[in-house]
Amino acid sequence: MNEEFGTPGTNRAVWDAEATHPELCQKLRDSLNQVMDPEIGLSVIQLGLIRNFQVLEDQARIKMILTTPFCPYGPALIDMTRVKAEEGLDMPVSIELGMEVWDFSMMEEGVDLGWGLY
Repeated sequence: MNEEFGTPGTNRAVWDAEATHPELCQKLRDSLNQVMDPEIGLSVIQLGLIRNFQVLEDQARIKMILTTPFCPYGPALIDMTRVKAEEGLDMPVSIELGMEVWDFSMMEEGVDLGWGLY
């Protein structure tokens, strides 16, 4: 394991909604597991790109990051994430783009990319 890249699952995001609306967290995970990064072939959930999820009155707010700042699929991923989240949660969703730098430690534990980097 190469420590430079981080161990998957060690930097898991803790969503605010896990404490306030745990039933919606699973619905969101199920919906967003359908949003795939076309280059990497993993979902935004598997990659750990959803860094926070909050429910405010009758709408949801998601904080999301991208794997790279200049991801060519970024705008499409953000829009697909919003659409799938709204479908799964049955409420309006806004997406806030976070500035946190993505690394392998944010991925779900047990995800294997097969890249030989860790």
